[in-house]
Amino acid sequence: MLFLKAMVMGLAIAAPLGPIGALCIQRTLARGVWAGLAGGLGTALADALYASLAAAGFASFAATLSRVSAPLALIGGAFLLWLAWKGWPRGTAAARAAAAPPARGLAATTAITFALTMANPATILSFAAIFAGLGLAETASTASAVQVVAGVFAGSMLWWLVLAGTVAALHHRLPSAFAHCVARGSSLIMAAFGLWALALAFA
Repeated sequence: MLFLKAMVMGLAIAAPLGPIGALCIQRTLARGVWAGLAGGLGTALADALYASLAAAGFASFAATLSRVSAPLALIGGAFLLWLAWKGWPRGTAAARAAAAPPARGLAATTAITFALTMANPATILSFAAIFAGLGLAETASTASAVQVVAGVFAGSMLWWLVLAGTVAALHHRLPSAFAHCVARGSSLIMAAFGLWALALAFA
C-alpha cells in the first residue's frame, strides 16, 4: 500500500505539463523516444532523491527547502530561460537543420534534466505538499523509506514512458509543422516558468 501511494505521488508530480514535460516532448520529436526517456530518467531520479531526503526526516527536509528555495529558484529560472532561448526555432527548416547543435548523448540529457528538475521550484513545492497530503511524512522505518523512494521513482518513470512512447508513436502521423509548433510552445512554457521562478527568487 505504501509503495502504491508513493507511486501515485510520483505520477501526480510528473504528469502536469510544465517545462520538463514540454522539454520531453520536444526532445522526443527531435531525437526519438530514447532521448525523451533519457530526460524522463533524469526527472525520475531527481524525484527519487527528493523522496529519500523527505523519508529521512520530513521536518528537516521542509526546513532545508525553505532555506535553499530562493537560490534554487534563481538557478532554475535562469536555466529555463536559457533553454527557452536555445529551443526557439529560427529561420527556415533548412537553416534550422544546418544550425542545429550536435545531439547530446543520453547520459548528458539525463544529467541536464536531473539538474533542471532539482532546481525547479514547482517540483519542490508540489513535492512537499503532496508528500504531506498522502501521509508519507510519517514514514519511519528503513523498509518504508525504501518503498516510498521506489514508488516515487516508478510512478514518475511510468509517466515519462507513456508520454515519450505516445509522442514517438504519433510522430509520423502528425503534420510536418507540428514539431515546429511544439518547439515554440515548449520555449514559451519554459520562458514563463523561468520568469516565475526568478520572481519567486527575488520576492
